[in-house]
Amino acid sequence: MTAPAIAARPALRSALKGVLPLVALLLLVLLSLATGKFAVPVADVARILWTKLLGLPSTLDPTAQIVVLQVRLPRVLASLVVGAALAAAGSTYQGLFRNPLVSPDILGVSAGASLGAVLGIYLSLPVGAIQLLAFAGGSLAVGAVYAVGLAMRRHDPVLTLVLAGVAIGAVLGSAISLLKVLADPYNQLPAITYWLLGSLASVTLGDVGAILPAMLLGLLPLVLFAWRMNLMSLGEEEARALGVETRLLRPLFIAAATLVTAAAVSVTGVIGWIGLIIPHVARLIVGPDFRRLLPASLLMGAGYLLAVDLVARTIAPIEVPLGILTALIGAPFFLWLLANAKRSWA
Repeated sequence: MTAPAIAARPALRSALKGVLPLVALLLLVLLSLATGKFAVPVADVARILWTKLLGLPSTLDPTAQIVVLQVRLPRVLASLVVGAALAAAGSTYQGLFRNPLVSPDILGVSAGASLGAVLGIYLSLPVGAIQLLAFAGGSLAVGAVYAVGLAMRRHDPVLTLVLAGVAIGAVLGSAISLLKVLADPYNQLPAITYWLLGSLASVTLGDVGAILPAMLLGLLPLVLFAWRMNLMSLGEEEARALGVETRLLRPLFIAAATLVTAAAVSVTGVIGWIGLIIPHVARLIVGPDFRRLLPASLLMGAGYLLAVDLVARTIAPIEVPLGILTALIGAPFFLWLLANAKRSWA
């Protein structure tokens, strides 16, 4: 074999590593669009999408077109966007806090978003207002945590943020419990409970379009400063010694991860464990380099939530909330992670 052919092997292998996951995700998307109580052949799904994309008239079953384009497509797109966002936020927090056991809700963003949504449901507000309150609640919760961290500069900044997040999360959780007690047990309480379990059942294309700008805005600094995250993960003193302005980058990374998490939770409710297990699995596959870890987390998070959503709406006669399934999968993985964790993580 010639030398150029041998030299081309690593490039071909790298290209396949990048293309094959995308192909697998595309096949999963087609399978998700085709599968359900009203089954649609995969070939018909592809033709429906192709004619819609080109604006051509379609001769396929109108009912199948409605099911694919109006019922399943919004939740498939939401699964891809939300799963990718939560996984990216999880990889950011894990690198920032130098702990693979950290998840996106470590600073109270999920608790804050939950309180905002529960308050909106309790006040009988429209869906758009509930989503806006959830987004604002998650953002304000993290802002409060960071304000506490700034007020306690004498202590380790990372440890202070984590402890402040735990404390404020507990306060927000108590407020949620109070509103559940006060809520109407026949109408409001079931809606609150279902929202807290997480679901994509009521997601529309408008919801996806509403949260997409916030997610792209949050992902932008993560992509642009990915190489600096590698330095941030070395520790406070080491990063400063290498010329990284940690006092500026830490709040930037936290704000970016919080933005994408709050946007995701505001539409889908609380879907746990994705930001914990996906970044860790991605790290085992591609390594700790954030420049490779971030795209891997985005791709795996999108595919994971899409697969879980597919199972959630097909495994039983009624749809199973996503939070239940992600917990059933994530909790055993978390226990395995604890059993195999290094002592330096403690």
